[in-house]
Amino acid sequence: MTHGKGRDFKKLPPITPENAKDGHLELLLLEAERAWAYSQELSTAALQPSNEERASTLRHSATGRFRRAVNWSTQLLSLCQSLHGSGRLSAAGLLQATTYTLILNGRFLRHRDDVEDALVQLSVAKGLLDELAGRAGTSRDQALATLWGDEIAPEIRYCAHEMGREKAYDVDGIVKEISGKNRGQLVEGYDGLVASLKKEGETSGTTEGRKRLGALEWEGQPVPVRNPELVDVLLKVQDAKARLGVADEDKGGKKEGKTSISKKGVAAYDAILLALSDAEEVARKLVEAQQLSGASTASSAAGTRDIHFVHAYIVYQLLSRRIQRDLLLISTLLSSESSPNPRSTQKPKPSIKAKEPGVDARLYPAVVKLLETILQSLGQMRNLSIVDESPDLAAAVEARLSFTKARRCFYLARCYAPVKKYAEALTLIQHANIHVREARSVLSTADSDPINFGGSSSFYLLNAEDFDTFDASLASDALSFKNDWFGYNGGQEGVDPKTYKKPLFFDIALNYVQLDMERLEERSGKAPSKAPAVKVEPKAITRAKVEEQERAATPEPPQAASSGGISSLLGGWWGRK
Repeated sequence: MTHGKGRDFKKLPPITPENAKDGHLELLLLEAERAWAYSQELSTAALQPSNEERASTLRHSATGRFRRAVNWSTQLLSLCQSLHGSGRLSAAGLLQATTYTLILNGRFLRHRDDVEDALVQLSVAKGLLDELAGRAGTSRDQALATLWGDEIAPEIRYCAHEMGREKAYDVDGIVKEISGKNRGQLVEGYDGLVASLKKEGETSGTTEGRKRLGALEWEGQPVPVRNPELVDVLLKVQDAKARLGVADEDKGGKKEGKTSISKKGVAAYDAILLALSDAEEVARKLVEAQQLSGASTASSAAGTRDIHFVHAYIVYQLLSRRIQRDLLLISTLLSSESSPNPRSTQKPKPSIKAKEPGVDARLYPAVVKLLETILQSLGQMRNLSIVDESPDLAAAVEARLSFTKARRCFYLARCYAPVKKYAEALTLIQHANIHVREARSVLSTADSDPINFGGSSSFYLLNAEDFDTFDASLASDALSFKNDWFGYNGGQEGVDPKTYKKPLFFDIALNYVQLDMERLEERSGKAPSKAPAVKVEPKAITRAKVEEQERAATPEPPQAASSGGISSLLGGWWGRK
C-alpha cells in the first residue's frame, strides 16, 4: 500500500455563476441542513443528565456547528444572487434562499440569547413566507411556505415575550410592524423581487392551473391544508371528483343502458375512494408524527384547523363517498324489479309482493349485505369528532342510521317470505316501523338537516316524503304477508318440531352471540317431543344344566415303595424304578 504517495492532490474548481448548476445549490443547502441538524443534536445531548460533566463542551461544539450552517447558507444566498443577476434563477428562488438564510440567522441569534436581533430576522423571514404563500403558482408551494411560517411563529412569539412586549401572542401584528421597517435593509431589492414574483405567479397560474387545489369548506369555513404531502394526495382526490362529476353529467344527459351507467358510476366511485384512502393514510401518519414529536403545527391565525381536524374531515369524506357507492349498488340491484323500491335519494313507491315471480330470490340478501355496510359506515361517521361537535349533523346521521335499519328490516322480511316464514317477516316489518318513527323523531329535534343542503357534506338525501312513501310500502308488504300467510295455512304456525330447521342467517348470528338453541326451544315450547321410554325387562338367562354321568374310575398305578437316598433320585434320571 502506498497510502496515496505519488498522487497529486487536485483541488476542485471553485463554484462560480458560470459553472453553477442545480446540483451545486442543492449541495450547499444539504451542507447547511446537516450542520444545523448536528448542532441541534449536540444541544439536546448537552441537556441530558448523563452528559453533565461535558455539557459546556457539547454546547460549544453545537455553537460551532450552528455557525457553520449559517456560513453555508450565506454562500448559498450569494450564489443565488449571482444567478438571479444573470437571469438564470427566478425571483421566487432567490426569495426562498433569502428566507432560509434569515431563518438560520434568526435562530442562531436566539441561540446566543440575542432576542432583539433574532426577532427582526425572523419577522422579516415570516413576511417573505407570507408573500411566497400568497403568490405561489401551485398549491404545493403555497402549503410549503405556510408550513415554514408555522414553524417559526412560536419562535417569534418567544422572542417577543422575552423582550416584554404586551401582545406577544399576536404574531401577525408583530410581523407586520417589524417586517415593514426592516425588510428593505435585510433584503436587497425587496420591491423589485416582489414585483417579479407577482408576474411569475400570474404566468405559472395560467400554465399550471391543474395543480391548484380547490377551496375546501366545512360548515361555511375554509379548511386550510398546511402540509405539502396532503396537497399531493388531495389533488388526486380533486381529479377523481371531476371524473365523478363527468360521469353524473353523462348519466343525466344520455339515455344509455342501466348496466353501462352503473358500471361508469361504480368505477368513478372506486377511483375517488382509492384517492381518499391514500389521503387518509397520509393524514394519519402526519397525526402520528405530530403526537410523537409533541409539537403543534397550528398557526396563530384565528379560525385555523390543525392536522387532527383535517384527518377527521378526510375520513368523513371517505365514509360519505363509500355510502354513496353502496347506495348506487343498491339502486342498480333494485332496478331489476318491475317497479322501483324505496331509496334514499329518490322517492320510494309502494313495494311489490314478495312472491312475484319476476324477482330473483338472491336479490334481497345482497341488498341486506349492502345495507349492513352502510350501517357500519354511518356508525363510524357518528363517532367522528367533527360530527359530534355539530348537534344538527349528529342528529342527521342518527336519523339515517335509524332509516337504514328500517330498510334492512324491510328487505330482510322479503328474504323470509319466499321460505314461508311469515311470522318472522311480519315481526321485521314491525321493527321497521319502530325505526322509521325513531328517525322521524330524531329529525324533528334538529333545527336543520345539513346533509340535505347539497354542500360538501351532502351524500344521503332524506325528506319527509320519503318517510311517508316508505310507510306505505311497509303497510302494503305487511298486508301482503298476512294474506299470503292466511292462504298458506290459515294463519297457523304449522311447524312440525321434528322437521325443525335453523333460522335464516343463523350461522352469521353465531359469529356475534352464543345461543343455547336447545334451552330456547324448551322455553318456547317448540322442543321436539321425546318418544316414551319403554321399560326393558331383563330376560332370565337360562343356564345349561350340567348332567352328571357316572364313569368308571381310572385305575391308578401302584406306587412303589420309595427308597430314600440319592440313588433313588439318580435312578429316576436313567430310567431306574
